[in-house]
Amino acid sequence: MKLIKLFLFILLPISGFSQIGGEGEVYLNGDRIEAKFGGGGMDNFTAFIKRNFDYSKVTKAGKLEGAFTVDEQGNVTKIRITQVLDVESATEFIRVLKMCPKWEPAQRGGKPISIEIKYPMVFRVK
Repeated sequence: MKLIKLFLFILLPISGFSQIGGEGEVYLNGDRIEAKFGGGGMDNFTAFIKRNFDYSKVTKAGKLEGAFTVDEQGNVTKIRITQVLDVESATEFIRVLKMCPKWEPAQRGGKPISIEIKYPMVFRVK
């Protein structure tokens, strides 16, 4: 019985330490570098959208939100509309995203990673 108590006395603190150490490792190497579009950030992407989006397709004021993934190779994939304004503007947004050139992928720990980007567009009545 004394041997079991001694074993538990030694083993439990060691196992508790290993769990705490493992949880802390999740947050190490959090050196994430965001994806870049055209050598810049979201400002360059917004300029691309403004140049290529056909605003005549928008039939009413409101908010359209799309989401897409920039994969490890910099390709735009998994395009979807998360907030629909109308079918025409949603279709136009998807068209523009499909013609989007490659991004410089996001990185974590020096390795490319895929990330999801949500992009809202607000339209006002003229």
